[in-house]
Amino acid sequence: MSSTNPADLATIDLSEYDPEQSRLMSERCIVVTPDDVAIGALDKKTCHLMENINKGLLHRAFSAFVFRPSDGKLLLQQRATEKITFPDMWTNTCCSHPLDDFEQEKVEKDQLGVRVAASRKLEHELGIPTSQTPIDKFQYLTRIHYLAPSDGLWGEHEVDYILFITSDVTVTPNPNEIRDYRWVDKKELQDMFDQPGNSFTPWFKLIARDFLFGWWDTLLERKSQETGLVDAKSLNGLVDGSKVVKMI
Repeated sequence: MSSTNPADLATIDLSEYDPEQSRLMSERCIVVTPDDVAIGALDKKTCHLMENINKGLLHRAFSAFVFRPSDGKLLLQQRATEKITFPDMWTNTCCSHPLDDFEQEKVEKDQLGVRVAASRKLEHELGIPTSQTPIDKFQYLTRIHYLAPSDGLWGEHEVDYILFITSDVTVTPNPNEIRDYRWVDKKELQDMFDQPGNSFTPWFKLIARDFLFGWWDTLLERKSQETGLVDAKSLNGLVDGSKVVKMI
């Protein structure tokens, strides 16, 4: 297990990077064990340096998937060029972290902290009003433990909570976060994966490979017979999310 003492960990000067993205690197992630037990907090910069990840440093994260109720399409984003990790890559709707900086985001009961963080970041990155992503509408599915280098210097090592939500959302992208976005059905996403010019974040590829398409099928199968709408809450109980799924 890695030390949470900054004196034992590598650091780096961020002056060559985008100023806003550099500022966000000072936010404090929740450091966890492989079983997702919180053991401290460190800034995002420290948590995302491969030199520290290779020492075992691990933090908590979430991956949110927003589906449109009327047709079950999934909202994808392409990360901005300004991003320090995994720039210009396509990924699920929003991937980020609950922060030690906010007391509510540290609450583990019923995944409250990651739900609150997901609503906050959907607004920050995509301009989606938090009123359109109420925390009780997120359906938690499972947690995955994965490790993924970005460019040799940076990477990810996370216990990642997977959250689905169905909502009619208004998207106003933050250009410092988002280069592009699109709504896709299953075939359109598969076609994107098959096109050699596209690149995707490693966590999204892992989730898609092992979970997404099957859960998406179930979401569509369970649409309301009365309204014809899909509802992420219909997936409650589909997965045993009590344990961390190891994917490293």
